[in-house]
Amino acid sequence: MTGPKLNEFSFVAGEKTGTKAVARWVRMSAKKVRPVLDLIREKDVQSADEILQFTTREAAHVVRKLLASAVANAQNNDELDPEVLYIKACFADEGPTLKRFRPRAKGRAGRINKRTCHITVVVAQLGDDRLAVLQAKNAGRGVAPATAARRARVERSRQRAAASAAETTESDNTSTTDAPETNEEN
Repeated sequence: MTGPKLNEFSFVAGEKTGTKAVARWVRMSAKKVRPVLDLIREKDVQSADEILQFTTREAAHVVRKLLASAVANAQNNDELDPEVLYIKACFADEGPTLKRFRPRAKGRAGRINKRTCHITVVVAQLGDDRLAVLQAKNAGRGVAPATAARRARVERSRQRAAASAAETTESDNTSTTDAPETNEEN
């Protein structure tokens, strides 16, 4: 998967250039999808998702689902961390056009073209220099990387669960030892 759409003219044969996801035969013209793709090209995955979430065009919904699919492919198939991915390439090609006709005046027929497109999103791992810049920018804004924040939340949750489990075990032990024994005689 190399060539002018990926801006790769010198490449090593057999080298993988990124992880892709393709949505084919999307019922929307490529002309309407391309401005949405221009918004997210060369962005990291988190900022691209935020941009797509608040874009009001209909194509943004389709592209956001496709971006999520590309990230899932990278995570599950290539075992990449979603935090260090960026959109390497994204493009929309024209698909087949469905031709329909509408009756017009004086027995004529007006042609209606129902266009389709094929959308491709390619994600790749950020280089070390770009990753350092992104982390510095996020640190300057006071934003912790999502993975570290999630790890901290999970650790706090586990500590709370362990503490509550210890309390219940302790309360069970004290309730059985503190309870007076009663001998009931018949």
